Amino acid sequence: MNNVTMKDIAEMAGVSKATVSMVMNKKDASISEVTRKKILKIAKEMSYIPNSIARSLSTKKSGTIGIILPDITNPFFSEMVRAIEDKAERLEYNLIICNTDNDIEKEQKYIELLISKLIDGIIFMSGGKSNESITILKNNNVPFVLVDRYIEGYKDDYGVFCLNKQGVIDGVQYLYEKGNRKIVFVKGREDIEISKQRLEGYIDAMKNYGIYDEKYIFEGDFNVEGGIIATKKIISCFQDLDAIFYSNDMMALGGMKILLRNDYKIPRDISIIGFDNIHISEIIEPELTTISQPIYMMGKKACSILIDVINGELLTEKQVYFKTELIIRGTT
Repeated sequence: MNNVTMKDIAEMAGVSKATVSMVMNKKDASISEVTRKKILKIAKEMSYIPNSIARSLSTKKSGTIGIILPDITNPFFSEMVRAIEDKAERLEYNLIICNTDNDIEKEQKYIELLISKLIDGIIFMSGGKSNESITILKNNNVPFVLVDRYIEGYKDDYGVFCLNKQGVIDGVQYLYEKGNRKIVFVKGREDIEISKQRLEGYIDAMKNYGIYDEKYIFEGDFNVEGGIIATKKIISCFQDLDAIFYSNDMMALGGMKILLRNDYKIPRDISIIGFDNIHISEIIEPELTTISQPIYMMGKKACSILIDVINGELLTEKQVYFKTELIIRGTT
């Protein structure tokens, strides 16, 4: 059986193919409501699916945006995608989601694929050294918005970020005011700008209180496994610690698992604080004290900026920065 075409619908409705095209492309202001409803009813009955490629060639828009993200298994990114999807649906845009596994080659492959699909724009959550990816987007005049993760020279590009450094400063201040002095910090991946910002926040705050010691900084990678590995090293190095500040919630979850297995009572023996406020942080027991990023608001804002840019609007503000919030729960 051949696919249903606009010509088939036009014949059944007794109208021209051009009239059907106008209705399907929502350019039907000049067409009567009766005719419009008749065409849509026939199209639905015949399970007509518009050819989006043909339509995008004629309208120069596909009604689709892409999302490039580094790790869909990290709830931070899946929660961000949910917010973008909600906003995109309200603005009648579809999504294509591409997970790069922090692999730059995979990232570039997906960008080229999205461009070949005539994507209208991309929301970009970098896996690290993504300058080449940005060059590909710019050379092909594809609108994009950076989210969460910075890229070198990003101040010339649209972006939605949070105040990472200040968030960590607030967390250290809270721990200090509760009497904690031996505060270990598990940092994120070195090639990611937000890791550097959060580490800077820790160093500045600890120096401000006169308790900074480089030996309290441990390697991490923003994954549960990174938290597990770092925490095993931490408890083998130090017998008496007051607190561990993990650079994201995923590492904090991994760290708590190791601490509990080694008979640490949280927070009696050691306080734990994370960063992001992913949904699971309030489900675990004890619930995780964390620095909250407004993930949902950031996702919605990124989507609305991108669609404004796609529609040719010149925005005066290129970067939007959201404040973080200390959420105090059961681990401190």
